Amino acid sequence: MTATGRVRRPRTLRARLVAGVLVLIALICVGVGFATTGALRHFLVDRIDQQLAAGGGRYAASLEHPGTNGHDTRAQSPGTFGARLVNGTVTHAAVVGGIPPGDDDPVPVAGLRPGDAPVPLTDADVRALRALPVNGHPRDLTLSALGHYRAAAVAGSDADVLVTGLPLHPVDETVQRLLLIELVVFAVALAAAALAGALGVRLALSPLERVVATAERVSALPLASGAVDLGERVPDDDPGTEVGRVGAALNRMLGHIGDALTRRQEVEERLRAFAADASHELRNPVAAVRGHAELALRHPGPVPEPVRHSLERITAESQRMGTVVEDLLLLARLDAGRPLAVEDVDLTRIALDCTADARAAAPQHRWLLELPAEPVTAPGDPHRLTQVVANLLANARTHTPDGTEVTLRLSTTATEVLLTVADNGPGIPPELLPHVFDRFVRGDPTRSRRTGSTGLGLAIVQAVVQAHAGTATVHSTPGATVFRITLPRERARKQGRGELREAEGTRQPDRDARQ
Repeated sequence: MTATGRVRRPRTLRARLVAGVLVLIALICVGVGFATTGALRHFLVDRIDQQLAAGGGRYAASLEHPGTNGHDTRAQSPGTFGARLVNGTVTHAAVVGGIPPGDDDPVPVAGLRPGDAPVPLTDADVRALRALPVNGHPRDLTLSALGHYRAAAVAGSDADVLVTGLPLHPVDETVQRLLLIELVVFAVALAAAALAGALGVRLALSPLERVVATAERVSALPLASGAVDLGERVPDDDPGTEVGRVGAALNRMLGHIGDALTRRQEVEERLRAFAADASHELRNPVAAVRGHAELALRHPGPVPEPVRHSLERITAESQRMGTVVEDLLLLARLDAGRPLAVEDVDLTRIALDCTADARAAAPQHRWLLELPAEPVTAPGDPHRLTQVVANLLANARTHTPDGTEVTLRLSTTATEVLLTVADNGPGIPPELLPHVFDRFVRGDPTRSRRTGSTGLGLAIVQAVVQAHAGTATVHSTPGATVFRITLPRERARKQGRGELREAEGTRQPDRDARQ
């Protein structure tokens, strides 16, 4: 049962099947029990009714005439009850063989013959005797001194009513004994059925368990990344059974999924190769365009203003295009799994330098820097980790209005380095939040070039962090956006305390730097 008092239902299919079989068997046992006990009771009561019909009112009549031949008490079975009523008044009431002691006040009776025992009757007993139909049809009767009886009333020869009754306690005892035997037998039968049902259901569902095991193994495969070997198949796929049809359908589905994953992997590899080749081929032309534009701007002769403006725009766009090409090349290298340089990287210095650069690029923002007292280091590629921090700060600068407070926080645990960039800007739209780390995803749906965003900055952040065996997450609500980067820390390193130069001024060891 649960804490609320409700019976907990079985959850597994096996438990439900066994419970269903047990409930069905229990209902059958209850029905059989009611039927057998009812039939036995009906049979025994009919035998008593036959005895009452055969005896008539002779024993009740003998109470008035004790010496009458043929009405000796020895001819009556022990416990036989007799009563004589005249005008609704009980004149005689006796039972053969005595009665158990009672504590009701008896109504005095007289005229008993030897072997009879007087029966004390209460007012309720007298009313019950009066209520018996005088037609010889037996009815149930309960007497306070004798208990449960079966009694019949007939008209006497002296304008009186003769009542004869036989006890029902032998019938009740027999029925109770049968009921007890049935309970024991049914309990043993239920226990045996539970054991046999559990074994039978276990054997019947063993193919389904193999289907479940195969599905669980497939669900554990990294289907979202790389080439996946879907060689798992359900061993039993007999189409003649329900479980076999499920297994066959699962095998077909796994085959379709495997084909789809193979085609997807091939397409992704072709796209990566195309992006890498195209980016590599574009590097030289873009560099050439930019170089010629800068060379033309340095021409000593007079350059018309419209031409100068065009050359400046060519230089700016070629520079932006070169950045896109470099980003694409970096992503292609990371996708190809090329190893990065690994050395002890001073993340504190990177945080200071990147925050200083961000302040210089957007002085209208409020840049805050929170660093621990000790310098923080982690193994990795210093250039790529610098790019991660710079991209996060550039993302905050680009997508928040002037006056926004941006906080770069660096902390450590025994095994990890935690770097967060938080701002109190308008936040990321909920529909865009699950895709912020995807490639070419931009917060500006109009793709305006006012901000110069390419949609690759956060994708590079995630790719670089994953290449360092770390994680990148984001949580955003209006007024609070937090990018959280975790990087592994191989071991705790003891660094000497000292002064670290910030973007502006000197940072004290135990205080947060506020820029």
